Amino acid sequence: MSAKHKEIIEKVNKGFEKNDAEIFLGFCTDDIQWQMSGDEPKKGKDSVREWIASMGDVGPPKINTTAIISEGDTAACYGDMKMKEKGEENFYSFCDIYKFSGDKITELRSFAVKEKPAGKGQRSATA
Repeated sequence: MSAKHKEIIEKVNKGFEKNDAEIFLGFCTDDIQWQMSGDEPKKGKDSVREWIASMGDVGPPKINTTAIISEGDTAACYGDMKMKEKGEENFYSFCDIYKFSGDKITELRSFAVKEKPAGKGQRSATA
């Protein structure tokens, strides 16, 4: 199932780049749980859909995947991305950890580190 899970994650990331949450949700179970580091978990498709819609001022990300690692019912995807937030372009390093039931995502844990502009000091973790 590892190759199938990797393919699903690639499709999910393409959906996020198109700003189309329904592509992601189409690969999720009805009781999906998404835990963004530093935020309350979102439980169920409706909760995830509302949360994504609430980010209206955030543009779709441009995702550069470094690797997708998959074994059994768990997969991890990491890399970097850039997105516009309130008109300003920001850069992040990310790691998403997926749990699957068959070919459906049941859980997603997301971690992101916002990159500080060059010359502004050390990176800082954000969620």
